[in-house]
Amino acid sequence: MPMPYVTGYCEKLGLKAGETQTFMISGEGVEAVDLHIVRLLHGDENPRGPGFVEKEIPASCNGRLAVTQQFTQAGSYIAVPDAANHFAPGAGFTVHAFIWPTTPDKGRQGLISQWVDGKTPAEAGLGFSLGIDPHGRLSLRLGNGAEQTEVAATTPLVAKVWYFVAASYDAGTHTVTLYQEPVINAWNSLLSRIVPLTHECHLATRTSVVPAGAGEALLFAGVHGHGKHGPCVTALYNGKIDRAGFQRRVLGRAELDSLRAGGEPPADGCIARWDTTAGYTDHGIGDRLVDVGPLGLHGEGYNRPVRAMTGWNWQGRDDCFRLAPAQYGGIYFNDDAIIDCHWKPSLSWTLPSDLPSGVYAARLRGNGLEDHLTFFVRPAKPKAKVAMLMPTASYLAYANERFVIEAPAVEVLTAHPLVLQDVDYLLAEHPEWGRSSYDHHNDGAGVCYVSYHRPVMGLRPRHRMASTGVPWQFAADMSIIWWLEQSGIEWDCLTDEDLHREGKAALSPYKVVLNGTHSEYYSERMMDATEDYLAEGGRVMYLGANGYYWVVAFRDDSPWCMEIRKLDSGSRAWQAAPGEYYMATTGEKGGIWRNRGRPPQKIMGVGFTSEGMDESKPYRKLPDAVAPAVSWVMRGVQGEVFGETGLGLDGAAGLELDRYDRAWGTPPHTWLLAASEGQHSDHYPHVGEEIMFNYPGLAGTQDFQVRGDVTLFTTTGDGAVFSTGSIAWGQALPVNADIARITRNVLERFLADGPVED
Repeated sequence: MPMPYVTGYCEKLGLKAGETQTFMISGEGVEAVDLHIVRLLHGDENPRGPGFVEKEIPASCNGRLAVTQQFTQAGSYIAVPDAANHFAPGAGFTVHAFIWPTTPDKGRQGLISQWVDGKTPAEAGLGFSLGIDPHGRLSLRLGNGAEQTEVAATTPLVAKVWYFVAASYDAGTHTVTLYQEPVINAWNSLLSRIVPLTHECHLATRTSVVPAGAGEALLFAGVHGHGKHGPCVTALYNGKIDRAGFQRRVLGRAELDSLRAGGEPPADGCIARWDTTAGYTDHGIGDRLVDVGPLGLHGEGYNRPVRAMTGWNWQGRDDCFRLAPAQYGGIYFNDDAIIDCHWKPSLSWTLPSDLPSGVYAARLRGNGLEDHLTFFVRPAKPKAKVAMLMPTASYLAYANERFVIEAPAVEVLTAHPLVLQDVDYLLAEHPEWGRSSYDHHNDGAGVCYVSYHRPVMGLRPRHRMASTGVPWQFAADMSIIWWLEQSGIEWDCLTDEDLHREGKAALSPYKVVLNGTHSEYYSERMMDATEDYLAEGGRVMYLGANGYYWVVAFRDDSPWCMEIRKLDSGSRAWQAAPGEYYMATTGEKGGIWRNRGRPPQKIMGVGFTSEGMDESKPYRKLPDAVAPAVSWVMRGVQGEVFGETGLGLDGAAGLELDRYDRAWGTPPHTWLLAASEGQHSDHYPHVGEEIMFNYPGLAGTQDFQVRGDVTLFTTTGDGAVFSTGSIAWGQALPVNADIARITRNVLERFLADGPVED
């Protein structure tokens, strides 16, 4: 039996008071829910802390709501509208493309098709489909609704090898022709051309089936099918497709050989010529597939097929699509890609203009089930002097992480048995809700697009990471929210989306900006805005670790979707293929900011040095802690050691750690106030990007660089940065008096006018 659930997502992750929020809700095993707006104050249910805390809010949308199960179309594909029936196959045609299949043996897949499956296995399909048959062979299917036929190549396709393929139907002779030839060079395929495999196939046969037009859009990477919710795209393809075309006549062998060599199709009978490199700019690539043929039959991508990928003719010399766009025609499709569930709106709510800034959710309850659809509210105009910057880009990166369950080495890395929750089992039942940027697609490719237009389990306040059993990202940041609420200091809520969209203007109204526990993913606009804010006198309290680490990119027209390319440095679950290091969204290089000349030490004073998931440790004061200029930081903290307790693995220094290092740009006048050096276990290894050669002595009990550092420095314009060097710091705030006291000391000093140093 399917696992019952009620869940959903919000149209906007962050919005201003007075704006309208829309909720998309789906459920199974429940017909109605009670929806109530709540303000979230704390999430971690650890009995040593405040526990789960929410406050019900009067709202016009509160009440009983009917719930139905909504359908999600997973898989990336391209649709080319065809209202004029240009692709009707009955008059004869040739369709051709370069392809690089990654899972040819997974089952039936569509390559370029205007085909509609029969509603039952006994019903014939309609139209044509150039695709891959259940045995991994190139095939052409033809049908008219009453009968159908399929012609398949005699030689199966090999994974990750480039081919030029074509199929034709001669209406006069009823002859079907298949053409399959490899186009392997030294760079473009998994296998070299020295491997003695038979790749080519040339086949001609006659058929009695006269195909008819399907009357639907032509599809790249799928076919029109039927599911329990109605029409859908099925037979989804894994792999790349490069330049393709459709000819209203049969092309001969010499003409196909010319196309295989990179030539243009003859003008005679050309209906469409899709140039997969057209539309490239220095600032990125959109989702449109451009037809440079006579009719302009452009296509639109769904679930964002990946662009800026190497094509059939990549020569290995240039590693960026901006340098050699003609060699970057590959469009990568994945059968499990998802960037938008496209659920129908269930309810909208216009927020009161005076709704206090904070963290909110639409709480859903019905038939013993509960869920929270989280969103963040900022005031219509800034009101406070303090802003809490919620690291929503990092929330997206970890959205629906499945690697902790699927990766066999997770328990070894974390030194913890998996601690599974109901949401982990629910995600396993619903792959259509997508994966995180730490996961792989079904064909092994890394997930480079993530979004919040889908249910995101990590945005639930009680969520715990299965690999450690402790809150992570959003749920961990709620401990900072709890502390802010208890402090009595007025604060406004901001999101990374606000920062990316508005730049420094989002931060400028505030005297102090607090970061979350793990602000790991930053766009270039966000980096620039932070540095500009600090240079002009802003003050930042960096209450986490491993922040300002990965480069990400957003398109202005879809801020809910983020692109990431993991390169050959940094702690990563996958790595982009050679030549595919630059992001289609903006044209900029991915990877970690350190490798683009902007290590986090330059603006935060500390940078990533280690991670470990077995236990957290306390800090020990260093000589700078009693320097007269900054002794106020530790005022009220007795003894040399502090931070022995916390909700993040029982201490304030742990999970992930940052250190002071002037070699990577820590400002030379930085005060090094405390460190956790010499306490961490060997489950805290030195971070990989700093290891040129592997040698003994790089783990926590041996390497002095495995530590979390507490630092403070001033900036131009009377600004300042305080950094804690630990993800676990924020989770210690509700339960550790010393950590709370230090944080309040700094916040009060940062709020005061004048210099922060005495």
